[in-house]
Amino acid sequence: MNPHRQELDPVNLTTPRDESAAPPEAPAQRRADSPEMAQRLGALIREVGGDPDDARGRLVRELLTAGLKLIPDGRETGELKLITAAVKELRYAYRVFAQYPQPMKVTIFGSARTPPEHPDYAAAVQFGRLMAEMNWMCITGAGDGIMKAGHEGPGRAASFGVAIRLPFETTANAVIKGDEKLIHFRYFFTRKLMFLSQCDAVALFPGGFGTLDEAYETLTLIQTGKASMLPIVLVEGEGGDYWERWLRFSQDALIEKKFISPEDVNLYYKAKDARDAAEHIARFYCIYHSSRYVRDDLVIRLRKPLRESDVARLGEEFKALVKSGAIVQRGPYEVEDDHPDLPRLAFTHTRRNFGLVRRLIDRINSFEPA
Repeated sequence: MNPHRQELDPVNLTTPRDESAAPPEAPAQRRADSPEMAQRLGALIREVGGDPDDARGRLVRELLTAGLKLIPDGRETGELKLITAAVKELRYAYRVFAQYPQPMKVTIFGSARTPPEHPDYAAAVQFGRLMAEMNWMCITGAGDGIMKAGHEGPGRAASFGVAIRLPFETTANAVIKGDEKLIHFRYFFTRKLMFLSQCDAVALFPGGFGTLDEAYETLTLIQTGKASMLPIVLVEGEGGDYWERWLRFSQDALIEKKFISPEDVNLYYKAKDARDAAEHIARFYCIYHSSRYVRDDLVIRLRKPLRESDVARLGEEFKALVKSGAIVQRGPYEVEDDHPDLPRLAFTHTRRNFGLVRRLIDRINSFEPA
């Protein structure tokens, strides 16, 4: 997992999953999660150096149990291939990213068809170079066009390639080809998971169906609280009007027709140019660090503490986000075991209006620290 971000709403291991929609299990299938099988799986986990009774061991045991259930389920070979390949792809990708835990990372989406002489290409090169100067690494889809430009700017050493196997795009771009940080995926869904789970910001350049798919999925995950908040910047080259057209569509077709809320426009930022995009990303993390939930409390970790007067001001300005109580500045909750030295803002959240949560972060970053 990205050390700079936490899963916003982590799985509660003590909460049983609702499997009522699935057909009844055959008696033979029940053996996979029987006490005897759990002991045997626990012994296997110990043999490879794990502890079946800690959180990681329990999760691995659940993974093994689910795999065993596929046999009496009678799953077809094609389904088994998909599940197996997806797990193997994710394991390998996590291993690669884990070798570079500290640098923050920005995912760059954009068209594979953008030629090197296009202003968008030049903007992507400049943006990647600026991010590398701030000691960030850049993740792209490893193809040509904007993806190649996003590697060209920061250079090979500061680049990750997250490639997809397509019949008409069989090789990676010249910058990242052959690098140990180039990962090939068979499935779009595993690839997109790595794009978003490993990044601390997203830069969107003009593109086609694939770029818009990635843009809308990113926005949807943050809008619904399924992903931690991060800055999303819309960038293009000099003289371009791609994002102006998209913003008009969003206003006319989405906001006016009430398919999204007016505050959802806070989830993205249209940058003036590549430098403005890089500076916007840097501002997002000047005081804000990361977020998570502890039960219904939204916990916002801060790099620096705020004045109590500013905390009170936040409580007044953003009371629509507070279900009960108030916004308070405090230390870590007892269940938190990461970043214990950082101060927190915490409040019982309505679990709604994530566009307003994004505005809250901007307001936090506008204050002088205590």
